[in-house]
Amino acid sequence: MVDRLHKGEKILRGIPVSAGVCRGKLLVLDKQRQVVTRQDLSESEAGEEVNRLQRALVTTRHQILEVQHKLAENIGAEQASIFDAHLMVLEDPALIDEAVRVIQSEKVNAEFAFHAVSERYALALSKVDDEYLRERVSDMRDVTGRVINNLQGRTDEVDLRHLSEPCIIIAHDLTPSRTAQLDRQNVLGFATDVGSKTSHTAIMARSLRIPAVVGLKTASDELENGEYALLDGFNGVIILNPTDQTLFEYGQLIRKQVTLEEKLRDTISQPAVTLDNHRVLLSANIEQAADAASATASGAEGVGLFRTEYLFINRDSPPTEEEQYQSYRQVAAALKPHPVVIRTLDLGGDKFLSHLHVPTEMNPFLGWRAIRFCLQQRDVFGAQLRAILRASVEGNVKMMYPMISGLDELNQANALLAEFKAELRQQNVPFDDKLEVGVMIEIPSAALVADSLARRSRFFSIGTNDLIQYSLAVDRMNEKIAHLYEPTHPAILRLIKNTVDAAHAHKVWVSVCGEMAGDPVLAPLLIGLGVDELSAAPPLLAQVKYLIRRLKVTDTRQLAEFALTCESPTEILGRCQELAQRAAPSLFER
Repeated sequence: MVDRLHKGEKILRGIPVSAGVCRGKLLVLDKQRQVVTRQDLSESEAGEEVNRLQRALVTTRHQILEVQHKLAENIGAEQASIFDAHLMVLEDPALIDEAVRVIQSEKVNAEFAFHAVSERYALALSKVDDEYLRERVSDMRDVTGRVINNLQGRTDEVDLRHLSEPCIIIAHDLTPSRTAQLDRQNVLGFATDVGSKTSHTAIMARSLRIPAVVGLKTASDELENGEYALLDGFNGVIILNPTDQTLFEYGQLIRKQVTLEEKLRDTISQPAVTLDNHRVLLSANIEQAADAASATASGAEGVGLFRTEYLFINRDSPPTEEEQYQSYRQVAAALKPHPVVIRTLDLGGDKFLSHLHVPTEMNPFLGWRAIRFCLQQRDVFGAQLRAILRASVEGNVKMMYPMISGLDELNQANALLAEFKAELRQQNVPFDDKLEVGVMIEIPSAALVADSLARRSRFFSIGTNDLIQYSLAVDRMNEKIAHLYEPTHPAILRLIKNTVDAAHAHKVWVSVCGEMAGDPVLAPLLIGLGVDELSAAPPLLAQVKYLIRRLKVTDTRQLAEFALTCESPTEILGRCQELAQRAAPSLFER
């Protein structure tokens, strides 16, 4: 469509990061250029500046926690976890201690010292030879900018939480904290000069379902308040003063999207059954008890993954057993009679309890995390196991352990579970003694010994995100090697098939809860490989269900047979796309 744009239109091209089309007036935000001047102080005044900096840090922390809390309520705790990195900046001793040293040694004002030190850190980070890490510069400047605003008593010139009319936001950069506060009723879409698909702002735009384009370079300089434009989040284009013909062409696209949305809404209440009567269980991934409502509204037949770590992070101490029990019980009661699979703590990697002061690891995703952490933190793990057992009286609770690498870890975890069952019996505390306990298959070693694990488990849940990352040695957030992150790599498919076959040989059912499960292109392949359940974020379930109801399981099995003998990930992906588009072409029209 971009090639057929018409005379009189001004076109700016960038990077599409959140799908959708919108049109309306532009609101161009001023670039927030903070003017920070140096003030020389006396000895006593410098001492007060340190106190002033500490107060600004506390205020900023409260502001970020408030934004995070509201975001968790609106779109989920997983998206709100973006602000964990912001909070870590405020607690970084290297940054804070250096700013204090500058204040005291040079006797200068807190704004100047903090700005100078934080910019030095940001510049160093911007030169790192890693696109993902360079994108975190924006996060760091978001936080430090807030601190300086609080020191100076400044507020944002435009309150994006309360806009008077619908508009498209244009900015040099839109920080994650400002994105989180967008007035969703009046912000039609947004575009920025800088950014990439891996930026936190882009991730949040997708979660908020706001059309967005980044990387436009000069949009905030070239565009003016009040101008009329069309923003195309599918192709990464802004069209200033679109002609009637362009609006007609985009209107056709929008009508197709509206028609599809109507079809998807009609699908929600229908079962996920193929044309040849093969039933697939579709469940939801959630992060907190409040997400139970969205799971139900999406047509999910239960919760396939309750990520419990979001109950633990960003607090000074872990939640009590009672707090956890109430949360788990609330979800189970809300979803009854559908099952709720609670995953025990997957802390570690990039998520840790703030009060533990865990030493930095060279390879945190290969280190002290998940079940490894839990087996060594018996008090934390024990409180969670007791809470889950107590909640199991609802009758629909299941539990699974993350990051099991082999039989020894499973046996240790089950031994602890048996201890706490005995403890609860002795205390006459009711629980479901037949609680189903499963294992997450997300490490290649677990997939390769799936036969042994299946003998001691009631179900498997395949975490494809980590399975792909660990199998292919690819960090999918690193843009230099992102092309190597291939869900259709033959090695991944063989590991999944091995897991499914081992499970079914022992009458153990298999779910997939990674991103592959929510991808309409890849879901048919998983079904063909024999997976019993797909569990994904609630907004993705309608599309997957819509596709399943237009498939034949015989076709998915033929696809899987081809994939297991093919040597090319690209060819396998191509076949997956052909089948999905043939079955449900309207899902893929752009």
